[in-house]
Amino acid sequence: MKIGLVSDHHGIEKREKIKKYLENKGYTVVDYGPNEKKSVDYPEFAYKLSKGVINKDIDVGILMCGTGIGMSIAANKVKGIRCARVVSKEDAMYASLHNHANEIAFSANLPFMKIKKIIDTYLNTTPSEEERHVRRVNMIDNYND
Repeated sequence: MKIGLVSDHHGIEKREKIKKYLENKGYTVVDYGPNEKKSVDYPEFAYKLSKGVINKDIDVGILMCGTGIGMSIAANKVKGIRCARVVSKEDAMYASLHNHANEIAFSANLPFMKIKKIIDTYLNTTPSEEERHVRRVNMIDNYND
C-alpha cells in the first residue's frame, strides 16, 4: 500500500516520525511536504495530496495540521475525496468502515502513541460492503449541485 503524508508547519516533526513508523511496517510513503517550519498555506498541501489519491499515485492520504480541521475541509473540496477528521481509533474505524474515507486528518498536537493507534486502526479497517453504506457513499460521491 502506498500512503501519502502531508502536514502544515505544525506537523513537520510528527510527520517525519509517522513516515519512519509506516516505512518500518513495510508501507511505501510519499511525503507531500512542507519541509520548512515557516508558516504555509495548508490548503495547497492538502490539494496536492488529494490529487495524488484521485490520480492513484497513492492509495490513501494522511493529513495533519494544528487541529486537523483545516486540512480536512480543504481536502474535501477535491471531488472524489472523502476525508474524515479523526480524534480516536473509533473515529478512524468508522471513517473507513462506514464512510470509505480515502483520507484521514488529525491534530499534530495528539500524542504520537495515539496517532499510531489511529493510523493502524484506519489502515487495518476494511470498508463495509453492506448495501446501506455503499449506497450512502455513492450518494456522497455523486452529489452535484
